[in-house]
Amino acid sequence: MESKFESNETAVTEFILLGLVEAAWLKPAIFVIFLFAYLLTVGGNLSILAAVLVEPKLHTPMYFFLGNLSLLDVGCISVTVPSMLGRLLSHKRTVPYGACLTQLFFFHQLAGVDCFLLTAMAYDRFLAICRPLTYSTRMNHTVQRILVATSWACAFSNALTHTVAISTLHFCGPNVINHFYCDLPQLFQLSCSSTQLNELLLFGLGVLMAGAPVILIVTSYIHVAAAVLRIQSSEGRKKAFSTCSSHLTVVGIFYGTGVFNYMRLGSVEASDKDKGIGILNTVISPMLNPLIYSLRNPDVQGALRRVLTGKRDMA
Repeated sequence: MESKFESNETAVTEFILLGLVEAAWLKPAIFVIFLFAYLLTVGGNLSILAAVLVEPKLHTPMYFFLGNLSLLDVGCISVTVPSMLGRLLSHKRTVPYGACLTQLFFFHQLAGVDCFLLTAMAYDRFLAICRPLTYSTRMNHTVQRILVATSWACAFSNALTHTVAISTLHFCGPNVINHFYCDLPQLFQLSCSSTQLNELLLFGLGVLMAGAPVILIVTSYIHVAAAVLRIQSSEGRKKAFSTCSSHLTVVGIFYGTGVFNYMRLGSVEASDKDKGIGILNTVISPMLNPLIYSLRNPDVQGALRRVLTGKRDMA
């Protein structure tokens, strides 16, 4: 639908999301696959969160951050996938302008918290391995809560800035988005007004939101690697590296897909590739995180086993 302007132009009041596929015969399969992925992701991450909450062994800063990350992953996938499933069921591809901007805001809010939370986890590993004597005082409960609260505050500022900036753009013509959720690059392509300032804002805030955390993460792990290499026993080195490998894998997936998605704007031909990156960002990454963090961690595996079976340690 469109509303009339005095200048005879029309303002778009809703967008059409094409989704992942247009072929009708593929849509039932897409629905089943993504419903299964959604349930698996929510179940896996909530299991990790439950394990962190009920298992005394996991009441440490590293797992406090991991529990928050699991909650974020549930939020990230819930912002995009349920609405897509709803459109597949209803065969309705339109999304109101306000709902599109709301989805954009919450997506960037949760993704922004992810950026800072992954940085806090790297800082935690740095303190645990490089500053073990002062670790308990430097990473106490107050510091943990401040880091999480700051992450949410910074992400809120970023998401609100982008949402307000996109709301100033004029959408008067095409309203078809070749994606399965609303995001900045696709909306930029539809704007009738100049997006130069918005793209500059995306780049500048992207440097702050992603570039600064990456520098801090890399710096932390350079110090960690140097400290681990000084450990004499191979068993000690292996144990120290194993606590960091899961986090580095998640960081690589998260930042790799994010940079590829937002650092190449204005390419209409890349829309189908954007869908693949969107799936990696919003579905695959949250779904893999519980597996990555539990695969080589006997404490998490044991806690998950007890949560899922309802059994407790006899000790």
